[in-house]
Amino acid sequence: MAAASGFATSLSSTNCSIHSETKLRLDFRSNSLRICGSSNCSVACFPSRTRIFCNSSRYKAVIPVTKSFRLNPRCEVAPNAEIPPKSSSLTALELLKTSAADRYTKESSSIVVIGLNYRTAPIEIREKLSIPEAQWPQAIGELCALNHIEEAAVLSTCNRLEIYVVALSQQRGIKEVTEWMSKISSVPVSELCQHRFLLSNKDATQHLFEVSSGLDSLVLGEGQILSQVKQVVKTGQGVPGFDRKISGLFKHAIRVGKRVRTETSISTGSVSVSSAAVELAMMKLPESSHASARMLVVGAGKMGKLVIKHLAAKGCTRIVVVNRTEDKVASIRQELKDVEIEYRPLEDMLECAAEADVVFTCTASETLLFSKDQVQTLPLVGSHVGGQRLFVDISVPRNVGACVSDIEAVQVYNVDDLKEVVATNKEDRLQKAMEAQAIITEEVKQFEAWKDSLEAVPTIKKLRAYAERIRASELEKCLSKMGTISQRTKRKLSMILA
Repeated sequence: MAAASGFATSLSSTNCSIHSETKLRLDFRSNSLRICGSSNCSVACFPSRTRIFCNSSRYKAVIPVTKSFRLNPRCEVAPNAEIPPKSSSLTALELLKTSAADRYTKESSSIVVIGLNYRTAPIEIREKLSIPEAQWPQAIGELCALNHIEEAAVLSTCNRLEIYVVALSQQRGIKEVTEWMSKISSVPVSELCQHRFLLSNKDATQHLFEVSSGLDSLVLGEGQILSQVKQVVKTGQGVPGFDRKISGLFKHAIRVGKRVRTETSISTGSVSVSSAAVELAMMKLPESSHASARMLVVGAGKMGKLVIKHLAAKGCTRIVVVNRTEDKVASIRQELKDVEIEYRPLEDMLECAAEADVVFTCTASETLLFSKDQVQTLPLVGSHVGGQRLFVDISVPRNVGACVSDIEAVQVYNVDDLKEVVATNKEDRLQKAMEAQAIITEEVKQFEAWKDSLEAVPTIKKLRAYAERIRASELEKCLSKMGTISQRTKRKLSMILA
């Protein structure tokens, strides 16, 4: 069965214990084999082996049971699984129930997060795994195409890459996602395993709620992460694989993030990555040059806009902004009318850098904007700013090459260097974080109760369908005994039995 190679059955035996007259049907929807009278599939016993004859429109083949094949895209069974010895007290159905296939399908699905963040992995690793927002739907599709992944979502920011999945088998799912991460990043699995973190079910839920609340951020209480979690939901709408459990998890996380910020003061006076970047630059510049230093911001997206606002708050009166188009820069200029904001196209970037004392880079570019060779050609800066040009790169992947820091007259900082700034901010809000944890614990219980209720839905549907069949049958019996009656009477009887 070439179209479905790769899976195996547990029905391998030289002496078949299933009678040759027994008929089997391969049920591709319920991940199991069922004894039935289907004319499409049957088992025939031979002295040396058993063959399954499958004439399904999807899988047409005659397969030796001893050969690996795929019962279902969601079912994987060990090829060497043994069948209990033949016993007169065991029926064929009981034998199937004790097979590895049945044991596998009893494993319940799990919500799992496989991720890396600023605590577990350096930026050199994180930037290789960064997934642009435009590629999130494609990533969800690729993840859900894996054998044991049912649903998926991607949260990729400058400080983290987290893959949330509903895995039909937790260990197999983790293995498949890790291999997928290795494939897209060219980072060996062994290296990923050194830096990744794994959480499942309740722990995974609590982690996402902490993330959306800003408790897991480099900058404790920062608000931008909540916007990024919202973007996961917005991007995932209508994408196959971003389904009930995962979408429900992220929507609940948004609610938790809002509630924490409303009911606690964790975000009061908090800094963001952008403001921390500005603060870091000010720490490195002589205090006398804060107002006069020439500032260049490359990128006018969300991060760039925040950098410009924080520079203005620090007293900068002239800022040059390099961007692909002028629209966003014009919008920022309207908000900050007291600041001279000059727009320059991307082609003028090196020319602008030559005139700047401090360069902030915050773009979504996947290629370097400043290489060592390019920066070496720039003129030296004046002594009033310490004689060193500062590059503050808050992009992931990085916009400034790592080797640029080898140049004597240049200092390069990235997002991992912001820890120096936020350390002073963190102590003040640890008490507020404890208040937020109480809310998160309460919300985790609510979400887990909702998730558990989903497990009962199929059973409830079956019970309702069963009750409806009984109702219809009894109504039919009643009507047949009553003989000829009016439609009005039939309707009333139907309403009584409803």
